[in-house]
Amino acid sequence: MIAQALAQLEAAGDPEQAAIAAAYHKADRRYLGLKVPQIEALTSQWRAECSLEDRIQLAADLWDSNIHEARIAAAKLLTQARIKPDEAAWDLICAWVPQFDAWAIADHACIAAQKRITADPARIDTVEGWTHSENMWARRAALVATLPFTKQNFPKPFELAIRDRVLTWAAAYCDDKDWFIQKAVAWWLRDLSKHDPARTAAFLEEHGPRMKSFARKEAAQYLG
Repeated sequence: MIAQALAQLEAAGDPEQAAIAAAYHKADRRYLGLKVPQIEALTSQWRAECSLEDRIQLAADLWDSNIHEARIAAAKLLTQARIKPDEAAWDLICAWVPQFDAWAIADHACIAAQKRITADPARIDTVEGWTHSENMWARRAALVATLPFTKQNFPKPFELAIRDRVLTWAAAYCDDKDWFIQKAVAWWLRDLSKHDPARTAAFLEEHGPRMKSFARKEAAQYLG
C-alpha cells in the first residue's frame, strides 16, 4: 500500500510549490508541493479502503518516508475522534514526537494526539514526559496536544485538574526564550482566556513578567 500511496502523492505534486515549501519550512527533507486539502482527500480515500491495522501500518510507513506531505498524511490518517482500539495509534504518535523538527508536521501530528488524549485523559502522564525532552518541538507538543483542555466553560473536575497541570508546565516554559515555546505558551493561554479568563489573568500576573513581550500581549488578547 505504501508504494501506491506515495505514487498518488507524487502524482498530485507541484514542483514549483515544492520549492516554495522547502524554502519556507527549512527542514531537510523532500517536498512534493501538495496543499493540505489535497492530502486530506487522499487520506480520506485510504481510510475508507483500509482496515485499522492496515491504516496504522500505512501511517507508520508514510512517516518513515520522511517526505513532508507523507508525514502530514500519516498524521491525517490517525486524526479521528473514534478509533477502537486505539493503543497502537497512540503508541505510533508517541514514537513520532521525538522526531518533530518543524512546526507544520508537528502541529498536524499534535491534532492526532489531541484526539487520543481526549479519548483517554490518563495519557496526560505520557505527555508530561515530553516537557522534559531535549527536543524543543517535543516540549512544545505538550502544549499543542493539550489545547482541547482550554475549551470547556464548565470543566469537569478531571478536566480542571489537567488544565491546572498543563499550566504548571507553561509556567516552567516561561523561562525558555525560544520563540516557538513562547508562542505555544501564548497560544494555550489565549485559548484558555476565552473560557477561563480568571485563571489566565492570574497566570499572567504571576508569570507574565518572565514571558517575552509579544507572548504576553498575545496571551492577554481577549482579556478585558
